[in-house]
Amino acid sequence: MSVSRSDAVADRFRIAAGLVSFHVRLTPKGGHDAVEGWEAASDGSEHLKARVRAVPEDGKANAALIELLAKALAVSKSNVRIASGATARLKRVEIAGDSAALAARLEGFTK
Repeated sequence: MSVSRSDAVADRFRIAAGLVSFHVRLTPKGGHDAVEGWEAASDGSEHLKARVRAVPEDGKANAALIELLAKALAVSKSNVRIASGATARLKRVEIAGDSAALAARLEGFTK
């Protein structure tokens, strides 16, 4: 399915093979669980900022991120996976589901 996006958000996420992938900068022990919107990195790429209350040990922060994104994007937790960066703050996340609906929800996150 083709998804029309403006140039401003074209590099925020990618759609391929039924998956939507994007980068997330996670802040563990952040006081509350929240998706805080898109942020530009120094190299011009963009990532979604998120914070969770969970601590970064034994996968707790990653599990909390998966739960947060699933709820925010209205998909099952089983459709969300951390594709890379499991032990880093910057992670690549893949979500299976309706690409057009996911793209619209992702574009709706603002800073």
